[in-house]
Amino acid sequence: MVSAWKEELLSSILEVGRGISYGIVQPGENRGNGIPIVRVNAVRDGQIDTSAPLRVAPEIESAYERTRLRGGELLLTLVGTVGEAAEVPLHLAGWNVARAIAVIPVRSEVGARWVRYILRTQKVRHLIDSWCNTTVQKTLNLKDVARIPVPLPPPATRQAILEVVGSLDDKIDMNRRMNQALELMAQALFRSWFVDFDPVRAKTEGRQPEGMDAETAALFPAAMDSSDGGLLPLGWRRVTLDSSIEILTGGTPRTAESSFWGGEIPWFSVKDAPADGDIWVVSTEKTITDSGLENCAAELLPVGTTIITARGTVGKLALTAVPMAMNQSCYGVRGRIQGTDAFTYYLLKNAVGDLRARTHGTVFETITRQTFSAIPVSLAPIEVRQRFDTVVEPMLKRVKANLLESKTLAELRDTLLPKLLSGEVRVGEAEAEWVASD
Repeated sequence: MVSAWKEELLSSILEVGRGISYGIVQPGENRGNGIPIVRVNAVRDGQIDTSAPLRVAPEIESAYERTRLRGGELLLTLVGTVGEAAEVPLHLAGWNVARAIAVIPVRSEVGARWVRYILRTQKVRHLIDSWCNTTVQKTLNLKDVARIPVPLPPPATRQAILEVVGSLDDKIDMNRRMNQALELMAQALFRSWFVDFDPVRAKTEGRQPEGMDAETAALFPAAMDSSDGGLLPLGWRRVTLDSSIEILTGGTPRTAESSFWGGEIPWFSVKDAPADGDIWVVSTEKTITDSGLENCAAELLPVGTTIITARGTVGKLALTAVPMAMNQSCYGVRGRIQGTDAFTYYLLKNAVGDLRARTHGTVFETITRQTFSAIPVSLAPIEVRQRFDTVVEPMLKRVKANLLESKTLAELRDTLLPKLLSGEVRVGEAEAEWVASD
């Protein structure tokens, strides 16, 4: 930090009348019509995953008005993966948070974004790590959050730094939103073909299926059949989910054996699940060695394998962008037919609700291999499944390219930020470096 810059404790730059608070201690059972709350595993990489929030009873939430979100606050994770931070968008006003998250109402003239960037610096990360209590699991106390030092350059300097670093984040966010749109398009196409049977219904009515070339349309029958336990396109079959997939296993190398860790093989756990819409997992927090893989139950998953989290936080999905292994709380799923990776991913995504509904376990919700055998699915001929992959492949490739670009941009952002704060790099030089890397 430039020596002339002022520095304040986080507690001194809060909104008047609001302090730093943690959220709901005992949220109780998920209530479908309750108040949504942000849980600790939903805050990652500066974003808040709102795809599957826990909903709590209004009478429970009403006791935690102090952490009821208004929009614009900063959220900071306090337990487990400590130090993840994200700004609250305005559309989450009225939501609340779980006990493992701190709500930090930063004054608008400083801004939650500025504080979020300060939390990414090596100095503050080191402080947070040194303050954490690790008796049971890594935990940060609110009194320590309050004493985080925040450098405050002159407003013009601060704004210039925000524009440089923020522009990188804005491009990352643009990629994320594009990925969400592409993923929704692919998901809608799956539903149209394999759930609602739109091409078949169009042909039974004498119409050409919309948005489909003649070659693809010819793969769909022009009649429905009710002889296989329900109305299906002619020639399709009703099967159980497990009969159409191959299930691969995960495992964990011995943590005490250092030679098993830090290698070239990405090792997936639930915290590595991509944000909603990103689909692909391109890297993981931890890696293992060849020796680690050989000495545990994990298998090396080929590119295009669907990973589904099966214990604790169940039903998170990812497609492997590189060969990787995973822990025993996940399953790897492959289609039995070559060229159906995307079909298999969306088949699982469409079945996630049923899989979650059939979880069991006294401590953790768990999907077992038997759970897959209880889910009925309609199975199209091989040619239709493979054609689906061909159609959505360009969408998924674009998603992967966006993710890789965002990874590069994030690395540039994290390299530039400490240099800008220290004065080693001036704003104009940082802008030139970004343009050169574009």
